[in-house]
Amino acid sequence: MTLPITAEGLPESPRARSVGIGRAHAKVILLGEHAVVYGAPALALPVPQLTVTASAGWSSHGSGGRGGLSFTMTGSASRALVTQASDGLRRLTEEFVARMGVTGGRSLEVILDGAVPHGRGLGSSAAVSRAVVFALADLLGRELTESMAFELVQTAENVAHGRASGVDAMAVGAPGPLLFQAGRATEPAVGCDGLFIIADSGVPGSTKEAVAMLRAGFAQRAGAQDRFVGRASELTEAGRRALADGDPGELGSRLTDYHELLRAAGLSTERIDTLVEAALEAGSLGAKITGGGLGGCVIAQTRPEQAREVTRRLHEAGAVQTWVVPLKGLGNHAH
Repeated sequence: MTLPITAEGLPESPRARSVGIGRAHAKVILLGEHAVVYGAPALALPVPQLTVTASAGWSSHGSGGRGGLSFTMTGSASRALVTQASDGLRRLTEEFVARMGVTGGRSLEVILDGAVPHGRGLGSSAAVSRAVVFALADLLGRELTESMAFELVQTAENVAHGRASGVDAMAVGAPGPLLFQAGRATEPAVGCDGLFIIADSGVPGSTKEAVAMLRAGFAQRAGAQDRFVGRASELTEAGRRALADGDPGELGSRLTDYHELLRAAGLSTERIDTLVEAALEAGSLGAKITGGGLGGCVIAQTRPEQAREVTRRLHEAGAVQTWVVPLKGLGNHAH
């Protein structure tokens, strides 16, 4: 895939390199998806074991005077990830070039090595965008602040998903849990240990489609949006308090309640509901769909001694892969 870019004759920084590297990781929404777009809070966790690495370098192939940015995808993530993100990456690249004052016509090559499955609510497009932004900055020897990185990733996210809240753009670079609201992120207090098991249903969801469907539903029923956002805010705030107070049972209950909210809005599927049921029957403290919906993943909050049984039951119920994210030590990962 080749995207237009102009990149010759740039005033190179003394720190410019022959290869630039950028990294990002997956994320999972604990509470607050969809409502966060309407200004409600959301709780998100990084998933540090699922990463994307971008390597950017100058192309040795002649560009015929017209610059290009070509992407190659390796690793276990699907090529659909880059294909789906192509328009967003084009916009991101144009924005990056404009901000950095890059001119001319040389070609760039970016190799993406990713393990974040596409369309699962795990932030694959935001992780790709963040990795690319930092690889380009590293290649050109430019400093990139977190706020500039966020704005650039948001440029791509708005193309990929419609009106993006910004939670993905923040969370794919965060070392620990985030409380996100109205464009601002803070670190929530964490007073308990525990594990979250993420189960992939194997069916991609579509955030764009889910957002449009929810909005259409709100338009048909007076007060529906306020009721949904109000209930979502209550549950997320209750979950935040439970996390801070070290009350895993309360947090789990709020996860399950949030699943019911999303299910009632038509955003779950039969397969997702089956996975949620399996996790709860195996002893999880709470379980819910995570991300945009209409497919994707389930997240189950589980005590460590139950993790093996919950994982086994999730696979029996149709999960194609699972990952375990421990709460303890999340903030200690370097990215």
